[in-house]
Amino acid sequence: MRDMTTSPMMLRLMGLAAFSSMASMRVCDPMLIALSHEFQATTGDASAVIAAFAVAYGVLQLVYGPLGDRLGKVQVIMGATAACALFSAVTALAPSLAVLVVSRAAMGAAAAGIIPLSMAWIGDQVPYAQRQETLARLMGATVTGMMAGQWFGGFATENLGWRAAFAVLAMLFLVAAVLLFRHARAGLGAASAVNADAPAFSLAAYLAGVVQLLRMPRVRWVLTVVAIEGALAFGTLAFVPARLTGGFGLSASTAGGVMVLYGVGGLLYSVFARRWLAWLGETGLALAGSALIASGLLLLAWAPVVAWAVLGCFLAGLGFYMLHNTLQTQATQMAPQARGTAVTLFACLLFLGQSTGVVVAAASVDRGWLAVVFTGAALGVLALGALVARGLQAHHRPV
Repeated sequence: MRDMTTSPMMLRLMGLAAFSSMASMRVCDPMLIALSHEFQATTGDASAVIAAFAVAYGVLQLVYGPLGDRLGKVQVIMGATAACALFSAVTALAPSLAVLVVSRAAMGAAAAGIIPLSMAWIGDQVPYAQRQETLARLMGATVTGMMAGQWFGGFATENLGWRAAFAVLAMLFLVAAVLLFRHARAGLGAASAVNADAPAFSLAAYLAGVVQLLRMPRVRWVLTVVAIEGALAFGTLAFVPARLTGGFGLSASTAGGVMVLYGVGGLLYSVFARRWLAWLGETGLALAGSALIASGLLLLAWAPVVAWAVLGCFLAGLGFYMLHNTLQTQATQMAPQARGTAVTLFACLLFLGQSTGVVVAAASVDRGWLAVVFTGAALGVLALGALVARGLQAHHRPV
């Protein structure tokens, strides 16, 4: 069942919700050192606010997939966005690190229903030939959100207090939720209609469906690859501001500003996605993306001056989105008969992989091993790019 005919306005409003979701995901990256000082914890301990968000975000995909298939993807996105507004406000008031970690987990659980279901909605509405370009437009919103979150997290920490960042996020989520609701009320009945043909939710039936999906080699390949990508490329991202601050003496706001370049690389890809796809093909994008990520991580690990580390942020961002958008496109097509569940499984594995990467990096940052971890991740990403390229060649035609 389609939620609605393809609507540019709905895509823009989903983009606003996705912007806010990604901003909330990355807003804590420049805060870790400040949080460790305020709550008298190590930087590694403070990174639990990032891991908690990622774990909850990943696990809740198992709920949002079937919920979106039954209630309608747009309907669920609206509810998730409203819940994010509430939990963002609660996070701004957290009195201790433990409460902050729990409230961040609640934010992750709510945010989990926005971007993956928006991807699944695009998969329902847009033919495969135009899907990567359309996903790149959604990516433009998510990348901008990441940039804004990383910059504003650092800016607020130094100038307004870190709590102000979550208060602003609460307002952004509230605006997005209200606009989505108003747009749905303006005559787009299918956007708010329950899929009456869908069976009532059954845990046994859902698990049986997941098992059936996992029996498909294409699904297993995509999920395995994205979990590894999450650990190597997305898990290390959380500690780039700490590397810039501890390794080069930058302030939190400056480190957050430098991290904007990671997002600029992603925006550049979203602008030129069609041209580069035509030039390189999906296989070439995967290989080039992994090479750029590896180069960026190595510069961040071993650059003798901050200028080279700044370049590393840009290269890692450009490469990540070249590789990741290729995998996202595969995710929307790996099981068209259960696209909502399949795409949310994809997101689940991505963020469980990220949380694993964060845990490993957290253990290293307090011991001064961050450069070594970045180096290992760079080598792993190169191997991953080769694995993805081989898989794309084997599955050149969509199934």
